[in-house]
Amino acid sequence: MFGTFLGLQLKAIGIFLSASGHDQYLMEFVEDGGVLTLLEILSRSRSKAEEKAEALRLLLAVSRAGRKYKEIICESHGVKAIAECLATSSTDETKETACVLLESLSHGNPKYHNQVYKGLIALMTCTSPKAQHLVLHTLHTVQSKMKTGHPSIVKPLLDTLRSLHLEVQDEAINLISDLMSCDVRSTLLSGLVVLLRPTKENVQQHQNHDDMIPPESERLKTSGSLPVFVQQAAAAKTIRLLAEDSGEVSRELLSLGVIQHLLHALGNREHTDAQIQASLALEHFVRSYPVIEEQVQGVIGSALFAAFMHRADTLYMNLDETQAEILLTNTVRITEVLDGAEH
Repeated sequence: MFGTFLGLQLKAIGIFLSASGHDQYLMEFVEDGGVLTLLEILSRSRSKAEEKAEALRLLLAVSRAGRKYKEIICESHGVKAIAECLATSSTDETKETACVLLESLSHGNPKYHNQVYKGLIALMTCTSPKAQHLVLHTLHTVQSKMKTGHPSIVKPLLDTLRSLHLEVQDEAINLISDLMSCDVRSTLLSGLVVLLRPTKENVQQHQNHDDMIPPESERLKTSGSLPVFVQQAAAAKTIRLLAEDSGEVSRELLSLGVIQHLLHALGNREHTDAQIQASLALEHFVRSYPVIEEQVQGVIGSALFAAFMHRADTLYMNLDETQAEILLTNTVRITEVLDGAEH
């Protein structure tokens, strides 16, 4: 099949496979090694972008023909080939078609569902913001139909919060929200709290809750890399949204020492958005639990607390260097509010 007119040949095959009564054409195409040929086109470095896009469209037509055909694609190491094509493609059309194909392979394909799911998780480490956005959106769709989340999803998902692209962050937050009903919830929440106090080394997501809080000696000085502080701000935003959505999640975050960590993030004068997001998250907890209101006021003082309650999102403008240092080194310990009713 390979040659000068490969693109035209692929389009011609597409016409046959989309024709009425195409079942016979499809069966013959697959039996004659059509799926393997299409996957080879995806893997060849010499294949043009439009040829890869056309090959993906044909594979999508095969996948949509039913479970038997989905299994044939997966048995032929299709998930790996499609994922690699998505990760290395330079065109949005190819990335989008590859994601639609992976989503198609995840439905009605119980034998290979986990393979597709894990392939999507691995793709979160893509360097392309467009690819990350598409993969997160696809994972959101796939995950919403599952009752469990694989532990390997936690670290790459939290890492996507470093993205400078808001659409990537938004998709990541949506996926994290989905996972609140899954068995990885506690690990995700612990990871989010840790991100409020950036460390020099990557946080190990599979440690137990006590080990998740890094020692003082490992904490970054507030002159670290911008992506770390982008992640800090995104973590604070995510924590606020999750806490606002669920009292149970809110209390679990408190048990992880979130207040001390939010106060620390509020003191990061190197990144305004981290201060704003931390302040907004802190406001939720302060207005929900009286005991927290007292503790926070004790740390920042009455004047700053009044400004905080008036406009939490502008509190950072009133912080001087000394006050910021107090926040960065605060030792507030509020791990439970069992006696405090949530407003």
